[in-house]
Amino acid sequence: MIEPLRLSYEIACPPAHAFDVWTTRLSVWWPKGHSASGDPATTVVLEPRLGGRIFERTSDGTEIEWGEITHWEPPTRLGYLWHITRERDAATDVDLTFVDIGDDRTRLDIVHSGWERVGDEALEWRNANTGGWNALIPSFIAAAEGASTS
Repeated sequence: MIEPLRLSYEIACPPAHAFDVWTTRLSVWWPKGHSASGDPATTVVLEPRLGGRIFERTSDGTEIEWGEITHWEPPTRLGYLWHITRERDAATDVDLTFVDIGDDRTRLDIVHSGWERVGDEALEWRNANTGGWNALIPSFIAAAEGASTS
């Protein structure tokens, strides 16, 4: 078994707001061009429900699947299969927990696992995702902390 990635970040907003920004404003904070298509006008969509899709919609309307919601427990937990640029049977598991740490602050705990499904490239893919998360999360934090919490 390949060890899951375990990451934690603190965010200056309540958990419900952080969850909302992640799930309903994904396209606002997701880095432009960080997509399967590379289309800078891509819209990223997360369907907010168990079984919902995560996908990109390119400027010409093409939809490219990225994942599927496996846990939907607003406003504390979100889980999904993640297979951007891969086939669904090579999906990894992402589990996000939004923890109230008081004073309108949230700790976002991320556990990213299931690397064995990727095959021979599993360890390389895991290592690449460490950098990917650390590059992605600052955009999320900026959006969560910069938007109104009301």
